[in-house]
Amino acid sequence: MSNSPWRRAAFSVGPLCMTAYGLIRLTDEEHGPGLAWSSGHLFFLAAVACFIPVVLGMRRTAAAGRGRPGRALAAAGAVTALLGIVCVVAQAVIDLVAGFLSEDREAMREIFRRVKSHAGVEPAVYTVGPLLFYVGLLLLMTQLAALRRIAAWRPVAVVAGIVATSVSLDLLPVAGLLFLLAFAPLGRRLEEPDRRPLTATASPNR
Repeated sequence: MSNSPWRRAAFSVGPLCMTAYGLIRLTDEEHGPGLAWSSGHLFFLAAVACFIPVVLGMRRTAAAGRGRPGRALAAAGAVTALLGIVCVVAQAVIDLVAGFLSEDREAMREIFRRVKSHAGVEPAVYTVGPLLFYVGLLLLMTQLAALRRIAAWRPVAVVAGIVATSVSLDLLPVAGLLFLLAFAPLGRRLEEPDRRPLTATASPNR
């Protein structure tokens, strides 16, 4: 499978869309409903969609040239991240629908209360589920760094971005830029295993 221009671009477009969402969110003092709420969440959905080829590309590179345990570990990271993506997409879609159906913030809160009243929805969509996305990304990035296929500072930048969002959602633009720093060059530098496999002795200074 060739590393298409779209797959390469996703490594930059995803973090940039995350940054755009964070910046739009800062302009929305009421945090919905309205144009800022809807457009911001559309950027958020675009960001998450871009991370699907990112995760798959990292999985292929992390698995290249490794035995069954190594391939299984790479697959575990990818599956974890993709499950998290599904949960994040569900959250974004709920937020968008609530915004479209509501006239004010109180009406949105009522919709959210009704949605979260269903068993399992809150942990799956709002608390535990979305964390799987970050856990999976870190699993893949850590494997690539351990194999010296990316520089060791890149997983650190991802951790810093995750910490920023956990401190305050107002730091989403900072997190997006940290993710851009960590991921943007990888679309060009992570080679497809069927074209030119990376070896464990490849230079980490990338």
